[in-house]
Amino acid sequence: MSIQIDWQAFTPISLAGGLMLGVATIILLLGVGRVAGISGIFSSLLKPTRVEMWQILFIVGLVVSPVLYSFGRPLPDIDISTSLPLLIGAGLLVGFGTRLGSGCTSGHGICGNARLSPRSMAATATFMLFGIVTVYFGRHVLGLI
Repeated sequence: MSIQIDWQAFTPISLAGGLMLGVATIILLLGVGRVAGISGIFSSLLKPTRVEMWQILFIVGLVVSPVLYSFGRPLPDIDISTSLPLLIGAGLLVGFGTRLGSGCTSGHGICGNARLSPRSMAATATFMLFGIVTVYFGRHVLGLI
């Protein structure tokens, strides 16, 4: 099995999105001193005594950006070809792993690795390893995916 990059789907918009993510991460780290980990930002919104305006704006940006994008180009089709119980179970496992790993893939993978954090490097390697094993096991052993 090999991983193929669909170069037809990679557009200047993809590059611009990646650059904007990188710039936003740098601004947040240098301007506020916080890492752009979505699980930490979102969970802080659930504790109303600790909410800051930048956290609200960050989440609003995640919701509004696809809407703005859709004015210029159609959003890609989403095809989910698995069962609802499997999706719910996967979501719960991701939430559990996020709490267990003290952060999510964006916090560790993008921000932590950029800061050369040993904890983030270990967390990212663990995410990747278990993701690969889970897909292999689910697809080739159980035939679920």
